[in-house]
Order: sequence, then C-alpha cells, then structure tokens
Amino acid sequence: MSVIQSIEQLESMYNKPGIRASNKSLTALDKHCRRFIDLSPFVIISSVGSNGDLDCSPRGGAPGVVTVLDDKTILMPDRPGNNRLDSFHNLIETGKIGLLFLVPGIDETLRLNGSVELRTDSELLEKCIEQDKQPKLVVYVKVEEVFLHCAKALMRSKLWSDESRVERNVMPTMGKMLKEQLQSEDPAETQEDMIKRYEKSLY
Repeated sequence: MSVIQSIEQLESMYNKPGIRASNKSLTALDKHCRRFIDLSPFVIISSVGSNGDLDCSPRGGAPGVVTVLDDKTILMPDRPGNNRLDSFHNLIETGKIGLLFLVPGIDETLRLNGSVELRTDSELLEKCIEQDKQPKLVVYVKVEEVFLHCAKALMRSKLWSDESRVERNVMPTMGKMLKEQLQSEDPAETQEDMIKRYEKSLY
C-alpha cells in the first residue's frame, strides 16, 4: 500500500491550477453569488468540532432558503429536524462553517466558508418566517471566502438527469432500515406513515 504522506508529494502528482481556478475566490458576495443563493433550495453544511469531530448536514426549503442580508452576511433559519444538533455543537465550539449550495438544473455549485454565530435576535427570526412558523434560531454567517465550483462532478453524476433517478423501492423504507440497525422489536414504520409524520413538522 502506498500512502501519500506530504503536501509536496500530493502536489507533485497534479498540474498547477489554472489562473482562473486560483483567482476565483472572493471575500464578499457579488451579484452572481447572490443570485445563486436566491435560487438555491438546498444547501449542505459542513462543520468541525474542537475535538476534530466532523459533520455534514443537509438543509432545504423554498428557493432562497438562505437569506442574503448584505455582501458579507447571510442568514439561515433552523427548521425542525431530528434534534441531534451535531452541526450546532460544532458551530458553537469552533465558530466556523462551510456551505455548498445547489440549484436543480445547474451543474455548477457555490462554495462558501465563513465565521458563524447561532442567534435568536427577534428581528432576524422574523426575516425567516415561513408557513407562519418562526425558527428557534438562525445561523448567522459572515462570509470569508466564496466561489463558484466547476460543473464536472454534477456532469459526471448526471445528478439532474431523469436517467439518473432511481425508484424509492430500490432500498428498504427508512422504517425497515432503522428497525434492523437498532435491532428493534417494534414494527417498522411504513413509508406512508413516515411522510405523514414529517409533513406535520416541516416548519
């Protein structure tokens, strides 16, 4: 087994990045970044705790689920989830966040890194009311780095193509998988019951 053990060894295997790739990183949102965020209904949060524990978590809503306050600040509401709070533990511990924005039909993605606070200011919560529901808190991000990421990964995966879609029944229901993973004796929740339960607590 050959293990790459140094940055120098790694970089020797690749060509130098082109000027465009090297220089595309911005420190504030321009009109294209703002438009991308406005169109995005889905974003992935990456975080790390003070002990090095990592987390990657999805967030979704109507397009514009993340609000742009200004060129250096964005606001993400916390909608009801599973209450594990893994990402939030990390964000409090290190104050750092990475975000990946996706827009259905667009193969490019938008990457954003920044410093973060979890806030409960009433004026910020009011900006994030949806379905007449106000979030418990908002993720308040100060932009440090933002850039468009090339389309190659989504082109290879054909993520938005109909031919890439799979039927839900290629895997067991969530209820069946959890029953096996938890070695539970309780009956498995059906897909229909799960969806009904989720629909009552989306906001």
